[in-house]
Amino acid sequence: MNNFTKGLFKENPVLVLLLGMCPSLATTTSVINAIGMGLSAMVVLICSNAVISALRKCIPSKVRIAAYIVIIATFVTIVDMLLKAYMFSLSKSLGVFIPLIVVNCIILARAEAFASKNTVWQSVLDGAGMGLGFTIALVIIATVREILGAGTWCGLPVTTSGYQPALMFILPAGGFLSLGLILAAINLIKGGKKHE
Repeated sequence: MNNFTKGLFKENPVLVLLLGMCPSLATTTSVINAIGMGLSAMVVLICSNAVISALRKCIPSKVRIAAYIVIIATFVTIVDMLLKAYMFSLSKSLGVFIPLIVVNCIILARAEAFASKNTVWQSVLDGAGMGLGFTIALVIIATVREILGAGTWCGLPVTTSGYQPALMFILPAGGFLSLGLILAAINLIKGGKKHE
């Protein structure tokens, strides 16, 4: 179970390891986009980890990275086609960031550091934990950005009628500011726990 939970908190890909910053900042203008991106990455992580782990003894070390990219690209293509077929508006909203999952450092890092050295079941748990941790981080960032920048959450109004949204939060600079504030809060909480 440790392989699953470490991705949620201790080794959260976004909030601790600071991996995958491009999709983390670009797709978090709304919670719906964040959930779509996070779940897409999680499916790719789980599937690619399982296949890479199953084939780890068959893949020659000289071509392992190229083989990992082909495996990951296959699952990204499947996810992208499913989104276009069944959730076209989400696919259009996420745009190029779904195909870019192929080169997402979270997925490549887990393939190289974990799936290539562990069993299929451990690799599936690792992929699920890292994917869920990635999704949670995206939702946290998107919640801050959407509430402050639009006064909504999942497209539903959550502020009073007199609230003036800070539009900066839905712009790229707002992504960096939101992430910085969240990381500062996490470090403050961690620092407080150490001194207890």
